[in-house]
Amino acid sequence: MDTYRKDPEAITRLTREQYQVTQQDATEPAFRNEFWDNHEPGLYVDVVSGEPLFASVNKYDSQSGWPSFTVPVEPGNVVELQDATYGMARTEVRSAHGDSHLGHVFPDGPRDQGGLRYCINSAALRFIPVSDLESEGYGEYRKLFETTDDGSAS
Repeated sequence: MDTYRKDPEAITRLTREQYQVTQQDATEPAFRNEFWDNHEPGLYVDVVSGEPLFASVNKYDSQSGWPSFTVPVEPGNVVELQDATYGMARTEVRSAHGDSHLGHVFPDGPRDQGGLRYCINSAALRFIPVSDLESEGYGEYRKLFETTDDGSAS
């Protein structure tokens, strides 16, 4: 298994918005971010550490303007913290190994899929299409995107 960590070199390569989101807990604008409307199959990893966070098979359109997922692909890579900023009681989500601010989790997701909505900033994510999983070192996740003879995910 790979060792994921907060990579100082990766931090120097972040765009201003990626830095503000992941390192300073900012929120990018709704509907004006890279992945809110991405429907391509693939894996979303931490832009700083590379740790796997979410998969497109668990992504849905929450109509919030940010990428939304029902569950993390690796629950151990997502840490939940209480956030009382802006006078609201929210649950912040951060990457476990990179300590990147990702977004927040809310209890208003699809009931039939557990009821959670992980509302994530695109700027905290790097998207790896299914066709690149092996070459990027994430081949073990290909099974999430394979379908059975009846068309359902295996």
